[in-house]
Amino acid sequence: MASDTKPDCLFCKIIRKEIPAEIVFEDDTVLAFRDIAPKAPTHVLVIPKRHVDRLSDTTRADEPLLGNLVAGVTEVARKLDLDDYRVVVNNGAGAGQVVFHIHVHLMAGRHFKWPAG
Repeated sequence: MASDTKPDCLFCKIIRKEIPAEIVFEDDTVLAFRDIAPKAPTHVLVIPKRHVDRLSDTTRADEPLLGNLVAGVTEVARKLDLDDYRVVVNNGAGAGQVVFHIHVHLMAGRHFKWPAG
């Protein structure tokens, strides 16, 4: 799996266990860990173990990666016994993406307003 990661990517370093994180779920394809700057009482980041910079860099060939990512979100929600939660993917700096390794924010534990933003 290390060959699918980038040496200088923060999330890839977490995947390789070079940087500690509070991991809540892991399988062969995804890793989920608590956000260090949570925006909700429960705020978990779910990432693929294969490095992809952002959602817009994916193609139809990445359907398995994206499916595993969404399945990872539902696994985390079940594990944490969450019924109501928000799922967010930021694509690009203008949308709020800070770490350029595709990731899903799973947030719960408070009321979320709509529209988001």
